[in-house]
Amino acid sequence: MPGSIISHVSVGVRDLAVARAFYDAVMATLEYGVVMDEPGVGVAYGADFPEFWIGLPLEGTADPGNGIHISFLAPDRKAVDAFHAVALENGGRCDGPPGERPHYAPGYYASFVRDPDGNKIEAMLIG
Repeated sequence: MPGSIISHVSVGVRDLAVARAFYDAVMATLEYGVVMDEPGVGVAYGADFPEFWIGLPLEGTADPGNGIHISFLAPDRKAVDAFHAVALENGGRCDGPPGERPHYAPGYYASFVRDPDGNKIEAMLIG
């Protein structure tokens, strides 16, 4: 996979404690963890760098972006399957069970969920 052109992505959440419990659990399945914590503001996940943030919006309410979809790289198929199962166990909703998606690319394996705030997230790998 090529290197990313994205530095980081942030999504707004309504309840930081609920969102943190959800993302702590699902990110662990992909071998990512908390790399920054701003109490009462937000939490960043990644391997070494804060690549994905959850946080309370600075203005208005947290609503899932129409058309926004965030995909996380998984180390293997077992992690994609675990991501989906753990997401559902922690308040997420199924948006596509684990499986091959050859119409995206040969060897594309992914699962799709909605987090407790309705954000569309995915775990995937090619291979």
